Amino acid sequence: MTADDTFGRLDDDDYPAYTMGRAAELLGTTPAFLRALGEARLITPLRSEGGHRRYSRYQLRIAARARELVDRGTPIEAACRIVILEDQLAEAQRINAEYRRAAESANPTAAA
Repeated sequence: MTADDTFGRLDDDDYPAYTMGRAAELLGTTPAFLRALGEARLITPLRSEGGHRRYSRYQLRIAARARELVDRGTPIEAACRIVILEDQLAEAQRINAEYRRAAESANPTAAA
């Protein structure tokens, strides 16, 4: 099962945030792993009114990808950098596709 299957879509605004314990349980890891991801600046937990750390589904997807890399032997700092770059690449590809579609719809003869 991949992180996408487990934690849903990237647009997580409609989803609840999970406590650190629940997030670690969903990832099959420990709260220490989530803290290490925070120290590596991969994910920054949200804070509830009581000051408790909470993680969104998007953050869990990112953490799950990092965990996959760490489980394969990648050091945590390198795994975090890889995940950040993968996320940036995906966003850049999405933006590029949007611009291409807009350009093609504005000038349909150029696409032929």
